[in-house]
Amino acid sequence: MQSPSKLRRHAALVDRMAEAQGVDLEETMFRGQLRMSELEDAVLRCTACSSPDSCEYWLSQQKGPVDSAPSYCRNTEMMQDLRRRAQ
Repeated sequence: MQSPSKLRRHAALVDRMAEAQGVDLEETMFRGQLRMSELEDAVLRCTACSSPDSCEYWLSQQKGPVDSAPSYCRNTEMMQDLRRRAQ
């Protein structure tokens, strides 16, 4: 089982990655375009990432919506799908 602090860190990374790509996770959930279980799966995929420090750095460098996540992001496909749904 993941530690609560690790889960919080990666939940924040997932949220920031979505935001960097112009996706509001809360809004997508309200619209029924994302289930809680899908978001939980995304956080768990993120916890398996070997580059969370690189991700935090990459996110800190973004100034506006980006077209895609870094190549190492384990949630790239989900984020792309959410972007399509949000348009």
